[in-house]
Amino acid sequence: MKVIRVLDGVPTLVDEATPAAGRTGDDVRVKIAAVGICGSDLHLLEMGFAEGSVLGHEISGHLDDGTAVAIEPFRSCGACHSCDQGDRHRCTGGSVEIFGVMGADGGMAEYMLVPDEALVPLAPGVAIGDASLVENFAVAVHALNRARLDARDRVAVVGAGPIGLASAAALSRRGYDVSIAARHDHQRAAAERIGASVIDDSNGRLDGFDVVFDAVGSTASLKEAVKRVAFQGRIVMVGSFWGDVGVDVGLLMQEAELIPAMMYGRTPNGREIDGAAQLLAELPDLGAAMITHRFPLDAATEAFGAASDRAAGAIKVVFEPHG
Repeated sequence: MKVIRVLDGVPTLVDEATPAAGRTGDDVRVKIAAVGICGSDLHLLEMGFAEGSVLGHEISGHLDDGTAVAIEPFRSCGACHSCDQGDRHRCTGGSVEIFGVMGADGGMAEYMLVPDEALVPLAPGVAIGDASLVENFAVAVHALNRARLDARDRVAVVGAGPIGLASAAALSRRGYDVSIAARHDHQRAAAERIGASVIDDSNGRLDGFDVVFDAVGSTASLKEAVKRVAFQGRIVMVGSFWGDVGVDVGLLMQEAELIPAMMYGRTPNGREIDGAAQLLAELPDLGAAMITHRFPLDAATEAFGAASDRAAGAIKVVFEPHG
């Protein structure tokens, strides 16, 4: 089968053995339909942490019997306190794997093996080529659950990349009027397409929002979130931070609360990623609004180039290994 493996720092197409059909121990085979390039993948490459690995944790595909699934990209011990609480990505049992990130290859391949517990059923009618977005929406669902939202809250999102748009869509679905700060014209167009209002600062005002989601993860975006948050408001840090960040003194002056939100897990209502899959089923136009580029596996150079250049029009770039 075709696989994109990082060799000498470069995502490289190689041929490897295809996993056997059916079941191997606790694992089942998935024929990959779509796998997204995440900003985390780009950071792993840049920092040299991806060498020798197969990236890709935003995955959808079919089982051998044709069942359509997304993948919760974890393998954990299932027995430690964190796993028992539903936080499998925080497994302390010594066996945690995050596909494409830590300890196990990801989905940038024609096939992969995953444990039963990683399978996420999809509702009938969900486009399998869009369903790799389920992982993005799981991140957003977890952030919303962390935010302690009140029906009266005024909410804003800083950043209109995949996580920002997913957060805005999830907020809108819960009944909030969402304002979003977008950097590029194509991001503004996508934000409007999903029903968010693009923030216009031309009048010199920075209206105070009760909850601001920082969907970028940088010193600059956190500073912007501090400027936009209301007195005693909450800033939800849903974008991944890949280094030390500076905190604006305004955070203290506003008495604002910082709420980190990392990945996703389980609540009393079930897995957050199952809620994300339902969200995608309820909002079928999200794929067209967010996925701007689709590539075969043998276009790795072009795909990673597009994903690295947000100014050129990319929002979400996906591989479709089987066309």
